[in-house]
Amino acid sequence: MGWQKTFTLGRRAKGCHLVTEEILNHIEPGLRNVQVGMLFLFIQHTSAALTINENYDPDVRTDMNMALDKVVPESLNWLHTDEGPDDSVSHTKASLVGSTISMPITNGRLNLGTWQGIYLTEFRHLPHARRVVATIIS
Repeated sequence: MGWQKTFTLGRRAKGCHLVTEEILNHIEPGLRNVQVGMLFLFIQHTSAALTINENYDPDVRTDMNMALDKVVPESLNWLHTDEGPDDSVSHTKASLVGSTISMPITNGRLNLGTWQGIYLTEFRHLPHARRVVATIIS
């Protein structure tokens, strides 16, 4: 049995943003009554990504952003800058982090580890709203 919903996350500027609760608000109807299943989240954009990481210490978000900037610096001689200097750098980071994450569902709840949360990694400087497709298979 399957369930699917497309929704939009709130506008956020560049950075790593914990969005677990916002996503749960959108997918709660699909989680109900799923004893054993999987959630797949897919972001419909090429300049933002989804990932799972530590959800307690906000320094993790700052460190992730810093590390991604170090690995893929905006200062490279990017050719594709049609939408500004953060264009290709955003696409490259999105490819590295990924557009899809998956996690188990057990007894109607996401079966994440104690310190795990879902992150939107936004790579554009200006705030953007991002569409996500949630698919639940049970």
